[in-house]
Order: sequence, then structure tokens, then C-alpha cells
Amino acid sequence: MAEFTLPANSIVKQGQLFKAAEGVTNIKRFIVYRYDPATGENPHTDTYEVDMDSCGPMVLDGLLKIKDEMDSSLSLRRSCREGICGSCSMNIDGSNTLACTQSIGTIKGDVKVYPLPHQPVVKDLVSDLTNFYAQYASVEPWMKTDTATPPDRERLQSREDREKLDGLYECILCACCSTSCPSYWWNSDRYLGPAALLNAYRWIVDSRDEATGERLDELEDPFKLYRCHTIMNCTKVCPKGLNPAKAIAATKKLMVQRKI
Repeated sequence: MAEFTLPANSIVKQGQLFKAAEGVTNIKRFIVYRYDPATGENPHTDTYEVDMDSCGPMVLDGLLKIKDEMDSSLSLRRSCREGICGSCSMNIDGSNTLACTQSIGTIKGDVKVYPLPHQPVVKDLVSDLTNFYAQYASVEPWMKTDTATPPDRERLQSREDREKLDGLYECILCACCSTSCPSYWWNSDRYLGPAALLNAYRWIVDSRDEATGERLDELEDPFKLYRCHTIMNCTKVCPKGLNPAKAIAATKKLMVQRKI
């Protein structure tokens, strides 16, 4: 079971039970992490009995039904509902994923919903990802060139070079991978984590980018890159089916090759 960041000297207590209406038989229980720093109370979980006959198929549908019809105080992030924006990332049934693409029907027993592990909690299921986004920005995820842009066309690349970007550019920055990584849990102040390193590699291998050496120099650090121990949690939980561990390994290989 993953661990979660709690305030000092806190304990998790069982909270309220929100029962379904009388006569409802098709019920699924949602056990949801609750924490509101404004109250000064310790974190706890509340239990909601959701009528599945009037609920959509995904965990996000259940959470929105809870918020709309049972407990408006519940806080969560969501936007696209299509697995594109990454806003509704959270820990569901013990694994980091997107609530909008996680089917309720595949979960046996109660649906246990927690915020992303080992991140400060703003409120309920909303994690503070300030550090995560700062690390993403630190790899300078944009094209860097020294030569002038051609006046009459875009910067072109071969089909083979374009294919090298497949499995990299699709990252939606949901943070599922980084917050599932034990190395990131313990070294998130210095280790960039799978998501940032995947995006760094995306520009390292882009044939149009002219700052490969500079980018590798920035990653040449005992912590930024080399805290990855290929545990593979990142690849296992990625909701887009990407392989950050492979990108990190490829970056390490480039580090070695340029020294030979």
C-alpha cells in the first residue's frame, strides 16, 4: 500500500457514512480521503454509498455524483473527462491513475480514493504539484536553436527522426509516474523524476533541437538523473502507456556514449 503525506502527529480516522436513498439496491461504496487544513482537523476518510443505476461508469463520474448530490464540500481537480488533460490524477484502489479513465466496474470491493502519494495535500484529493511543475520547467521543454529559422518553411525532419518522438510527446503531465516512484518520494527536492526526465529526453532526441550537449550537461548530476533505479513503477501506472524508465535509460546511455 502506498504511503501518503500527512500533517505531523496526525492519525487517519474513519469519518462520516453517507448512505444511499432507501430502496436503492445497486450500490458501490466509495471510501474517500478527506483533509481540510482550514479546519485544523486530522485527515480521515468518508464513506459514500453511490447508486450505480444513476451513475456513469468511471470513478470520476462517481466522485462528481458525490459532490453534486451528497457532499458539496468534496474537492477534486477535473477538466476534460477524456484522459487528455491529466487534471484528475489520484490514487485509486492503490494505484495512481486518472479518475476519468478508471472504470468502476473493474474495481473489486469498495472504491478507495486518495490523493497522489507523497505530495502535500491542498484539500481532499487536490495535491500540491508546485515542485513537480517547477522540475518540468527546469528541463526547458521547448526547442532551442542557434541557427536562424528558414524564411520560407518550417524546420523539417525525416520520418525516421519524427518517429523517435513517439512515446514521448504524448505525456500529459498528470504526475502519476513521478508520484509512484520511491526514488522521487525520498529525493523529490533534487531528483527530477520520471515525468520531467521523459520530457527532457523528448527534446534531447529531437533532430531539430540544437542544444543536446547543453541539455545533457544540465542532467549530469548525481541526483537529477541518476536517482532512477529502474523500479518501473512509472511505466506500470502511466495512463497513456508511455515508458519513462526507457527514456531515462536511453538518456544515461547517451551520457556514457559522449564520454567514449
